[in-house]
Amino acid sequence: MPRLRFQPDWPFTVTNFPFFYGNVIWIFSTGGILMSIPGQTMGMAVFTDHFIAAFDLTRTQLSIAYLLGTLMSSFFLTRAGRFYDRTGARISVVGASVGLGVFVAFIACIDYLATIVNQMVTLPSVMLTFPLILIGYFGVRFTGQGVLTGASRNVLLVWYERRRGLATGTRGVVATLAYSLAPVFLAFLITKFGWRGALFSLALIVGVFFALLSMVFVRDTPESCGLIPDGGPIGDAPDEIPTYPNSTPAEAKRSPVFWIYATALAFYSVISTAIVFHIVSIFAQSGRSAEEAFRYFFPLAIASVSTSLSASWLADYLPLKPLLVTMLAMFIVGAAGLLNLATTSGYWVMVVGLGVTGGLWNVLSNLTFIRFFGRQYLGEISGMNAAMMVVGSAIGPALFSVCKDLFGSYDAAIWFSLGLLVIVLAVAVITPQSEPKPLKS
Repeated sequence: MPRLRFQPDWPFTVTNFPFFYGNVIWIFSTGGILMSIPGQTMGMAVFTDHFIAAFDLTRTQLSIAYLLGTLMSSFFLTRAGRFYDRTGARISVVGASVGLGVFVAFIACIDYLATIVNQMVTLPSVMLTFPLILIGYFGVRFTGQGVLTGASRNVLLVWYERRRGLATGTRGVVATLAYSLAPVFLAFLITKFGWRGALFSLALIVGVFFALLSMVFVRDTPESCGLIPDGGPIGDAPDEIPTYPNSTPAEAKRSPVFWIYATALAFYSVISTAIVFHIVSIFAQSGRSAEEAFRYFFPLAIASVSTSLSASWLADYLPLKPLLVTMLAMFIVGAAGLLNLATTSGYWVMVVGLGVTGGLWNVLSNLTFIRFFGRQYLGEISGMNAAMMVVGSAIGPALFSVCKDLFGSYDAAIWFSLGLLVIVLAVAVITPQSEPKPLKS
């Protein structure tokens, strides 16, 4: 099929800039991840009580719609990655931004749409609002958490080679801090404009302003603009650079390396999402208050950000296997702390263990697939992993809920997770990994 792409010299030539254009790509890569917040769990969770009241749904019905919408979105992420490989990051970022804006605005109109339909066909309100919010959740999860996040991550990877770890690490620090402040910003919008006005504001910011800016400033690759990764015109490339493979998606699927990393990254989504989803209940089980539960995220963010920044710098010098093994080992430590959350030592073991795990997850989710499998099919291969992570984020809260209902506590889910983590760690240790040695100028 022919490749549909914007011309790299429209509306201006980036080689005329007095600095490396990868710095601009860094800004839009970071911005795209932040713009995906309306499609993330934290973005939609702020509106939950407003949706329940406006759409006449129970909390369980809304949760089921979110679960189904998330699962449905995962089935299309590999295809979206294939689209990214064919069209490039510029079209993918613009298209996903517009799509996210449309679906956010759609959710803001659900009660109005249900009223219009009910005037033509009299049905119980739940039979109208439930399928509509299901469509809305599918749309924001697919375009936001899926396509916009993936495209924004991938575009930065090809603009840097020797400094790729540091570039993605600093992006991760900004994103983590912004994510921690996002609920406060969204609550401000709701207070200022109401829940519907807040959604329309987000739709305008993401679907119009950011989409237009991305259309003007984002570029697919440095080579298409007459540049080389890390800066300089084509022809100035160093003699000694790493030679990365260009594996096809089929080859990646046959690789044990793909599956061990994808499984480890997806498993983090299972447990971390479950903990966030049930955080108040988990702390209450250990005799801790809701205030303590919410305060937990601050030291967790400090541990995660400091780990992410230092590990990203190290990743420019080291292979990724030590980082993977350390991530899984600290994940086990954090889960063990979770089992002893009632004690002060257990609390801090959980904070440090899960914080370090999150920081290393951020590094590995960015660097793994381009380093092991190359750039040519990066969208589709990373899309396969994204689908696994999205499914994990949907399964995790349900798994913990079921264990709580059956056994009266979350301990069974934690012990089950610990057992699987030990197995994954053992497989990661014995799995041979071959990757080009990162070079540093």
